[in-house]
Amino acid sequence: MLAKAPTHQFCSRCAHPLVYKALKVGELVRPVCEECGFVVYLDPKVSVGTIIRGAEGKVALVRRAIEPGYGKWVFPGGYVDRGEELLAAAEREVWEESKLRIRIDGLVNIYSYPGRIPVIIVYAATQIGGHLAADDESLDARWFSESDLPWEELAFRSTLEGLRDYFRGILHPRDA
Repeated sequence: MLAKAPTHQFCSRCAHPLVYKALKVGELVRPVCEECGFVVYLDPKVSVGTIIRGAEGKVALVRRAIEPGYGKWVFPGGYVDRGEELLAAAEREVWEESKLRIRIDGLVNIYSYPGRIPVIIVYAATQIGGHLAADDESLDARWFSESDLPWEELAFRSTLEGLRDYFRGILHPRDA
């Protein structure tokens, strides 16, 4: 099995063609330079998502205006920049996508899926400021109660599982 579909063709150290092979029995197939021995490790990307509780216990969702998941609903989130602290990334993404200020309450869960690149860290938070609004990556932004969530219109498996875990009361408090 490949760590990822073949995208690397040449060694970044010596420019020789890469071959795809497992270095040890049971490992994933990786790009390897047989000339200089360099191994390309295709690491996951880290993403954060935040389920924000506002007035009356409703949660904020945004409708995506970009692919993947165009037109589908998600809680605010996105990729963590290299060197960025996770909670700062969560707060940044929430502001960029919803114009809300938040207090992180705790961790809901961490999600990863076979064959998928991102590892998604989902936090629970409470709105402490701002006004919910769509940004340039969103078609709409709304507050939903658990009973009126658009379950069939959620963009990602992690959105569905994160919301289910959140409403089941799964929360690892921030100060625990």
